[in-house]
Amino acid sequence: MEDRNVESLWTHVHWLVVLGQQGSYTAAAARLGVSKASVSQNIAELERSAGVALVRRTTRSVRLTEAGQRLADEAREPYERIAHTFASVRDLAGSPRGLLRVTAPVALARQQLVPRIAGFLRANPQVRLELDLSDRLSSLAMEGFDLAIRHAAAVPDTHVAWKLCETRSVLVASRAYLRHRTAPAEPGDLGAHDCLYYPRAHDVPTWTFQSERRGASERVTVPIAGPLAANNSEALRDAAMTGLGIALLPDFSAQSALKSGRLVRVLPRWTPVGTFAEHLYAIRPYASHVPLAVTAFVQFLRDAFKDGFQQFDGDE
Repeated sequence: MEDRNVESLWTHVHWLVVLGQQGSYTAAAARLGVSKASVSQNIAELERSAGVALVRRTTRSVRLTEAGQRLADEAREPYERIAHTFASVRDLAGSPRGLLRVTAPVALARQQLVPRIAGFLRANPQVRLELDLSDRLSSLAMEGFDLAIRHAAAVPDTHVAWKLCETRSVLVASRAYLRHRTAPAEPGDLGAHDCLYYPRAHDVPTWTFQSERRGASERVTVPIAGPLAANNSEALRDAAMTGLGIALLPDFSAQSALKSGRLVRVLPRWTPVGTFAEHLYAIRPYASHVPLAVTAFVQFLRDAFKDGFQQFDGDE
């Protein structure tokens, strides 16, 4: 056991917290902006000083031991308070600055966010943006994200959300596909078509539609089947453009293909419901202080997406 001054190990403890959150030395090093070897060396020094193993290493992952987890849990909140306090002091300079870590769905980020962010970064030259493209729902606090952009039906009480816009789902196909197959007139006709869909658990895939007719609301759920299921709307869109089948997409994925005419709407008088959430939010864990960079980026998102994605050529 090394007899080291506790204050000299504060950085080591912080790195242990990050390692526990990230689950690997590589990811922790990337988060901290240091080398993997540096993280490994600091953790080894901390273990020698503590006189107990803090990390359990396997061939595939890194997990904290009971002692390591206890230390990380106790240290996490003080370090978060320090980070928030430092951010509030830095904001006294009066302009957004620092690293902003944002997670967003793959298709939305590629098609709608990345083409817009140059303007934000030029207007805020002291902000660095780290964008994580993932359809996985992340634990924002545990993984160190400042903000998430997500479709959501409800927001946890422990988080703050800003609604960016409303979204909807659209049923689409290529003209080539519809030339060779009779276009469906009612949702029930989809059973005779090749459908491209987002997989949900292990249930028989279904789509639900709603229509307003003669002042009354009608809702119908139909089973569907097809040659391709994918958990990414961009992949489904591209498959539909090749003529593979009829796809159900969020409007932000379908927008450009509909405007260009590469896809057309199917069953336009029926509204798909229940597959994708109807609102797009910017979400962050609750904190007493919100950095200026976060506030500025949220306002940028609200301005960028205020008109939504529902302006389609030939929209009914």
